[in-house]
Amino acid sequence: MRNHFVYILIATLFLAVSCSSSSGDKNSTVAFIDDSSNKKIEVRINDKHFTTLLWTDNITKPVLHPVCAPSGTEITRGFPLNPRLGERIDHAHQIGNWLTYGEVDEFDFWGNGSRGLGTANDNGGFIKNMKVEKMSGGKGEGKLLTSAEWVAPTGEELLKEKTTYCFIAKKEAWIIDRITTLTAGDKDIDMPDTKEGMFGIRVARQLELPSGGDVTVYGAGGQPEKIKGAEDKSVTGNYLSSEGVTGEKVWATRARWMDLYGSIGNEKISVVICDHPKNPGYPTYWHARGYGLFAANPLGWNDFTAKKEQFNFKIPAGESVTFRYRTVVSSGAHLSPEQIDVLTDEFAGKYK
Repeated sequence: MRNHFVYILIATLFLAVSCSSSSGDKNSTVAFIDDSSNKKIEVRINDKHFTTLLWTDNITKPVLHPVCAPSGTEITRGFPLNPRLGERIDHAHQIGNWLTYGEVDEFDFWGNGSRGLGTANDNGGFIKNMKVEKMSGGKGEGKLLTSAEWVAPTGEELLKEKTTYCFIAKKEAWIIDRITTLTAGDKDIDMPDTKEGMFGIRVARQLELPSGGDVTVYGAGGQPEKIKGAEDKSVTGNYLSSEGVTGEKVWATRARWMDLYGSIGNEKISVVICDHPKNPGYPTYWHARGYGLFAANPLGWNDFTAKKEQFNFKIPAGESVTFRYRTVVSSGAHLSPEQIDVLTDEFAGKYK
């Protein structure tokens, strides 16, 4: 068994992150609706809802929810914020799109809130005190800069977070680039191996992978209802990795990108997450499940290699680490591997 002790390379100042307007479609406009007093900011492309950044008091971390395709179709699960009939009601902490981790100095930031909105787990950490530092819309792209703190249930601040979101409108897809820098305070912060991480999205029921057995879903009147999974023909999803692996076999494999594709009604949807060569643990392992959890986890080697390798990650006192992820959403046609390669290469070149 190999032990990998990572001591962070370079601190990155989030204000230096640039969203180059040359990569967006200049015939499209990215704009923001600022409702910071209610702890949300809506992102619109050509006056269509793309996503909303939320940091409300009933959730334990900032999330993008919902995330929509260019057609307007929501590709994220509604539960628990806005549940829809027929969707799964498990894992209430998996809301929209987020970045957290399951063990930060022994506190669980990933699973906190698993009992539902407004709840906290005994060992759960919070990402809070969201501040919006800057918003700038424009032709083809818009940028949103935020800051937050990773706080233990004791109230101790463990990490400072600086995040840049770049929202990009292309002709073939809408894109979110997230660049997050985490900085330790006056002590080392341990982030040891766990599969519960790190950059995730919980997708709509239709984009799950078909499965048998009983599935508990949101039923009439808001009551849980059990259905036969094999009988739900609306479920159409499948995974494809940059390495050619498909289906649920992608779990615990490494790849530089992962495509989740399927149909919502008659509309073909692709949702792609791209890793970045500068990220720790590149190319990432994928914590991608058939039930709708789609996550990149670069730090969980112990779980993903059946304990053959470990990645004992830590951020030394006063040092920083940056994580970079791209999410691509298309509608009307599935993206080809060649198209995804181009978008992934572009992402790799933008944030050096």
